[in-house]
Amino acid sequence: MAKDKDGNTGSSGRWRSAFTRTLAAGVKDRAQLVEMLAESQQRGVLDAESFAMLEGALAMSDLQVRDIMIPRTQMVCLRREDPIARILAAVVESRHSRFPVLEGERDDVTGILLAKDLLRFFAEATPGKFDMREYLRPATFVPESKRLNVLLREFRDSRNHMAIVVDEYSGIAGLVTIEDVIEQIVGDIDDEFDVEDDQNIRREGERQFSVRGSTRIDEFNQYFNAELPARDFDTVAGLVMQQLGRMPRRGEAVMLGVFEFRVVRTDRRRIDSLRVTIPPQFQAAVPAE
Repeated sequence: MAKDKDGNTGSSGRWRSAFTRTLAAGVKDRAQLVEMLAESQQRGVLDAESFAMLEGALAMSDLQVRDIMIPRTQMVCLRREDPIARILAAVVESRHSRFPVLEGERDDVTGILLAKDLLRFFAEATPGKFDMREYLRPATFVPESKRLNVLLREFRDSRNHMAIVVDEYSGIAGLVTIEDVIEQIVGDIDDEFDVEDDQNIRREGERQFSVRGSTRIDEFNQYFNAELPARDFDTVAGLVMQQLGRMPRRGEAVMLGVFEFRVVRTDRRRIDSLRVTIPPQFQAAVPAE
């Protein structure tokens, strides 16, 4: 088989050589680089997963903390005066490992409590009265506008895994974790508590449901006895994006008819899951689980 001057064989080898020469000559801009990477995937030089990770890494400098943060309304917080029983209940129910601790009427974050530090308290032979101040760790604060590539570097240098996000008025806007940032590169990172099954719609409360973004509109309408339009889009994620006119951020909500759709998990490419709140008049129509 014929080889090119660099010792590569076939069209893929010739393309690799051209790719290398283009990089050596200097890429004009990031758009050109992404275009070349996309072509490399089409030619089989990169697999789809590797291309998605490279594209995600390149997009980090365009994304800000506000694009991926967990909004204030979804934060699981503790108060410094909470009794140990309430703290344990929050840890067990949420299954989180880090908790912002609030104090005062303005909900000022005074520190972070780690679930593993509670083990130290209960591991003592004769544990005394729990004093939150002895176990609080300093909180890190970042602005909504901070770029993700900068935040990832700061997380790595400081060894912090969580930061409290503040708005322009120094109010608490949400929180962000190192996992949230890394997921923008590698995609969703599921843990042992993430259940994978065939259910697209799952009841969470009396009028709240977890709905996958990929759920077909026909399935949604049948489940809730609803009449959402299915002319232009096949999935509920498509309807939500049409309503907003863009890819939504986590925590954003829209009304579609009488239903509230709040984004729970999303990345730069898709809406993974939503929390749907139904009006009281639809409760009787929803099947019991």
